[in-house]
Amino acid sequence: MCDLDTLQDSTAYLQKNRLSRRQFGALSAGAGMAMMLPPVANAQTVTESEVTITTPDGVADCYFVHPAAGAAPAVLVWPDILGLRPAFRAMGKRLAESGYAVLVVNPFYRSAKAPVVPEGANFQDEATRNVVMPLAQQLTAETHVTDARAFIGWLDQQSAVDTARKIGTIGYCMGGPMVMRAAATVPERVGAGGTFHGAGLATAAGNSPHLLIPQMQASFLIAIASNDDEGDPAAKDTLRDTFAANGLNAEIEVYADALHGWCVIDSAVYNEAQAEKAWGRLLALFESALA
Repeated sequence: MCDLDTLQDSTAYLQKNRLSRRQFGALSAGAGMAMMLPPVANAQTVTESEVTITTPDGVADCYFVHPAAGAAPAVLVWPDILGLRPAFRAMGKRLAESGYAVLVVNPFYRSAKAPVVPEGANFQDEATRNVVMPLAQQLTAETHVTDARAFIGWLDQQSAVDTARKIGTIGYCMGGPMVMRAAATVPERVGAGGTFHGAGLATAAGNSPHLLIPQMQASFLIAIASNDDEGDPAAKDTLRDTFAANGLNAEIEVYADALHGWCVIDSAVYNEAQAEKAWGRLLALFESALA
């Protein structure tokens, strides 16, 4: 999860590049968000909607986008600590244009509807952290599991979803453990998982997500920020060893010069070149694993 170390790194990045927080917020807000993403080759026409999904803990507000014609394999998206917002709608739409039925969830629905922060907000601002940190701390391994069951169950009821094909799930920052737990909770449905600067995937805790790998049937892409790896260099080896011991394919890579948050288009440390590399690897994974 975003912490003081990653906060210091991203603040230093802004200073090095002479971009103020206010300037960054202005660049990343509003209609310009989608324009920050490279176009999709042979993009499919998509249908977008705001949907609500009943879970054991309430009603979750989510964004659902899918190809306008036919049925497609589903992808469940867990946002980072700033939650469901224009950046993740744009990223979800881009994935749908590549041929997937995409559900982007509001992980904080128990407490507030999305968005929980205003456009242009970023984790570098104390006011933003004061909003999102308490919301994130309310989520647990148990809520990850119950949400995964509810969201995957909902997807399988949609006519836009091809239920003959496996589901993919991806997560950013705090969404990384949610991906791991979703893959272990509904292993017969989840065929691919991707985490991008995922937090706490392999820890010493008794409920560490990596301990669930024996329950999974999915192939994985784990894209690691360089400063996250510096803070916990053993985590990638633990993940590699555990996936290998259980016969699961896993591409695990540290992305050079990519700081925590580099894949999200409204992040202060967004790195387009490395984000596009990770995006390309994700599409390759889905092409092979969701067939």
